Amino acid sequence: MTHWYTADLHFGHENIIPFSGRPFRHAGHMDAVLIENLWEKVGPDDDLWIIGDFAFGPKAKDQDWLSMIFGQLPGARRHLVVGNHDGPLTQGLPWDSVDWMCEVEDPAASLPITLCHYPMMTWHHARKGALHLFGHVHHGWCGSANSVNVGVDVWDFFPVTAQEAVQRARKMPEHKHWGDVEPRVR
Repeated sequence: MTHWYTADLHFGHENIIPFSGRPFRHAGHMDAVLIENLWEKVGPDDDLWIIGDFAFGPKAKDQDWLSMIFGQLPGARRHLVVGNHDGPLTQGLPWDSVDWMCEVEDPAASLPITLCHYPMMTWHHARKGALHLFGHVHHGWCGSANSVNVGVDVWDFFPVTAQEAVQRARKMPEHKHWGDVEPRVR
């Protein structure tokens, strides 16, 4: 069993294509590629964590359409960490869990993981090496040494594992305000 993380899918959202410079002809094309990419990575025994903004736009107000998209998601368990565009219809889909923020025990990770749609300055066990995975900013910020954007716009429209996020975090600088919110204890 593997945990896969992604954010900012924006299924059905035509305007996200020009807004984020996505290489798709239209939302239907984008939706098909995103679902294909999820199926390429997420296995039948895996957990899929969507860290906000599952769908948006007029189609996201259609319960039948949302259910159809949800029904195409791979994995044994599907989880939603609520984002700013995840309204009651999205939250009401048959997710295995729905949270605004959560801590994940990922068997493949050697450190705690905190999931929140929004990038945060600090979180539980941050000083002890816990990793924060987020979305929301699309391609605006990839993160820092312990906080990684897992949005599709910065991962070539694929979900990622904790190990992939950790590898990226190791290459990033410490957040410039880290010392302000997590001073070293002497």
